[in-house]
Amino acid sequence: MSYRSLKAFVVFFLSIFILFSCKETGKHRISIIETTDIHGVILPYDFIEKRDLDASLAGAATIIKALRQEKDALFLLDDGDNLQGQPEVYYYNFIDTVSPHFLSEVMNWLEYDASTVGNHDIEAGHSVYDRLVKEYNFPLLAANAVSIETGKPYFKPYTIIKKNNIRVAVFGLITPAVPTWLPQELYSGMKFMDMVETAKLWMPEILRENTDLVVGLFHSGWDGNNEDYRQMGQMSENGSAAVAYFVPGFDIIFTGHDHRQANEKFINIEGDTVLILNGGSRSANIARADITFYSEKTGGKREKIISGSIMDVSDFEPDQDFLERFKSQDNTINNYVNKVMGVSTTSVSSRNSYFGPSAFVDMVHSIQLEITGADVSFAAPLSFDVKIAEGPITVGDMFKLYRFENMLYTMSMKGYEIQKYLEFSYSEWFSTMKNPDDYLLRLRLGKDGKPLLTQGKVWLKNQPYNFDSAAGIDYIVDISKPEGKRVNIKSFSDGRPFEKNKTYNVAVNSYRGNGGGGHFKEGAGINTKELRSRLVSSTDRDLRYYIMKSIELKKTIDPAPLNNWKIVPEEWVKEAARREYVLLFGLKE
Repeated sequence: MSYRSLKAFVVFFLSIFILFSCKETGKHRISIIETTDIHGVILPYDFIEKRDLDASLAGAATIIKALRQEKDALFLLDDGDNLQGQPEVYYYNFIDTVSPHFLSEVMNWLEYDASTVGNHDIEAGHSVYDRLVKEYNFPLLAANAVSIETGKPYFKPYTIIKKNNIRVAVFGLITPAVPTWLPQELYSGMKFMDMVETAKLWMPEILRENTDLVVGLFHSGWDGNNEDYRQMGQMSENGSAAVAYFVPGFDIIFTGHDHRQANEKFINIEGDTVLILNGGSRSANIARADITFYSEKTGGKREKIISGSIMDVSDFEPDQDFLERFKSQDNTINNYVNKVMGVSTTSVSSRNSYFGPSAFVDMVHSIQLEITGADVSFAAPLSFDVKIAEGPITVGDMFKLYRFENMLYTMSMKGYEIQKYLEFSYSEWFSTMKNPDDYLLRLRLGKDGKPLLTQGKVWLKNQPYNFDSAAGIDYIVDISKPEGKRVNIKSFSDGRPFEKNKTYNVAVNSYRGNGGGGHFKEGAGINTKELRSRLVSSTDRDLRYYIMKSIELKKTIDPAPLNNWKIVPEEWVKEAARREYVLLFGLKE
């Protein structure tokens, strides 16, 4: 028996022993399980990297099955962001739209009781999430996603779940920052309201339901250690702490969206304790609340003891019944991702993207310019460390190249706004080098000024998907100069002069075009309201779809850097890049 199998065996039988040794008359012992931000990690296989996974929803199924046998009742919840990530969901979102969706079949088979909708679920579009609302055997929640036409929640605001004489209210909220990232057509007919105001509106009605437990299920991040939530303005992306503090009534709040784990007790404005749990992401962990109810009642409610834990799914083998039930979908998705679309004459890696022009990002640039006919393209490496090998290019490779289901926008910008946009991007990307020994990239540094090791690795301070470079123009980035004065645009790459007061068309993904990353607002100085008026056109399908179609049409591609921009001083950059490549990735392959 493997160590992993032995550990799972011990955990399972220890929980059985505790259960039966503590069993007393007049008590009800229940568990509430939260999965969150699954991002398509359903089967124990990465269909993009083509490797086995230690953790998946199939492993969580083993835990769920065991708890159902142990407890008087199990309540199974999900916190959203499941419809983007792995080809497992993409295929049933957009390719096979006739068969029952893989996710609905899985979640119905596991007998989920409720789920909150996430921003990446909205990203799939009305045709997908409206279809799933009909297919699910449980409600999809989001009290603050409100129908413009009726003024009522588009999804259910809350649900009452009854099991073994225990009544649990589950109230759902989604991050209200959805319009910051997504084009309006994906959530047409909806507006997103502030989380605190919405919770205050619904809590009196929920309390009148006289349930044994009130649970929050929020697709919004948690940071209770940062007390900014007490002065937090409206429409905060991660407003879970503000709701927990300002809206009494919750016994437990499950959070998500930020992919962090949480298991802590939190004191609200009235001095009551709330259990906060967050299961992380991609089925690696699940959040578990254990509640013991006593038959005696105080003030009409049962007395209860609540505790929380985070369970490591990799400690449990995938459930064999689960794997057998979904063998057909496994085969279907495998065939899809292994479909060959064309051939690449060379290997490309995202690793080079951080140190100058790269074939990895410039492939996206070239296709964006080709599709839109725009003057300028903005794009960033959307995956930190991936490689597309020389030879046949498969559908799975395209999920490496382009991770998200963004649409492609054409937007109008003045020349000086393009300049400010790039200044903002490179200020997020590069440090200011005063001598050859300084750091080129913005790395996470400790108090001693040296790179901070996290889990044995050096990390970038900012997200690489915000490191936008440009194509269509030739320019120089001087990292010896202060932020805001680094970018010198020479001309268009076809020789045309670049004029600061002239209006140009720019190709950019919909996340960025809706304000994501701050490049347009904080960088170019274009406010959110005006940003809508700058949209010239949008594709009706996601950009990955068009990239795949382009490769299928060409059959053979020869990815190469466009070399339309460079970083200076070149000697400084060359040495710094060599050092920092090793810090980020180890010795060069």
